[in-house]
Amino acid sequence: MNDATLHELLHPSHWKAAVGYANGVLASGRTIFVGGQIGWNGAQVFESDDFVAQVHQALANIVEVLDEAGAGPEHVVRLTWYVTDKREYLARLKEVGAAYREVMGKHFPAMTMVQVADLIEDRAKVEIEATAVLPEAQ
Repeated sequence: MNDATLHELLHPSHWKAAVGYANGVLASGRTIFVGGQIGWNGAQVFESDDFVAQVHQALANIVEVLDEAGAGPEHVVRLTWYVTDKREYLARLKEVGAAYREVMGKHFPAMTMVQVADLIEDRAKVEIEATAVLPEAQ
């Protein structure tokens, strides 16, 4: 089953193309809500204070949680990103994109990004939450 059969991207025909995200996603099935994941590993240890490394780890954590439900990155319909420094995000966008594609592939769900003053864990530079939809068994 490929990405196109799991959900439908929603994009008004007269809008400029979305790059790296979708404006909307239509999906049906079992919904998976993944709480905010930060850049520490499963033992709750930060292996790096580097922003891109933390993005990679947070996304990898999301994929691990999805795997518990038999889902993968292709089932994600929405990501919400909380970053502590939008300037660092923008300055390192190519690196963030490479880390994203390494973990999530070329799957770009609806996304929101918000700069926040701080996150609960002092060393965290990014927190990402996900919503995924796993199709009902055929």
